[in-house]
Amino acid sequence: MPASSKREQTHARIVEAAARALRREGFAGVGVADVMKQAGLTHGGFYAHFPSREALLLEAVERAASEGATVLAERIGARTAKGMSPLQALIDAYLSLEHLEATEEGCLVGALGSEMARQDEILLNASRARVERLIERVGEALPEGAAPGQAVALAGALVGTLQVARTMGRQGPGRELLEQGKAALIAQYAAS
Repeated sequence: MPASSKREQTHARIVEAAARALRREGFAGVGVADVMKQAGLTHGGFYAHFPSREALLLEAVERAASEGATVLAERIGARTAKGMSPLQALIDAYLSLEHLEATEEGCLVGALGSEMARQDEILLNASRARVERLIERVGEALPEGAAPGQAVALAGALVGTLQVARTMGRQGPGRELLEQGKAALIAQYAAS
């Protein structure tokens, strides 16, 4: 295997481990030593791949956002294939039990929304881009002629409902709150 290919694979393993840790533990919970251990590497090799922890976090934000968007798109696709409208499928997928429980593979904004505003400028800008993309995705699912601001309101409601449900616990009250929030948003935005 060529050295550059092995180096790229190792780099990708580190970013993958950091992306999982980022969604699971938040920005402060991403430690270089732990990420390197999760990637099956020693702490000493970190600086051969990244100039700083911030550089790792920036790549982890992009990776986590990309993975989360892919998972959400797959879940929406499965629901639209069963006859749901794009908007109902989006709400149903975002506020699903899978998303409630799978913090390591879900939406980055849903996992870190409250932390994003407290980051330094480079991470804040990357986080803003993720929020803007979520709002765009919601806007794409809304029917033509939707009132200005509906995409922002619905995106905020989705993220807030998910975060509150996770706070209440992934069983019992959290699940109940998630289902109630989903039903209310579908009734408000996606009812035919």
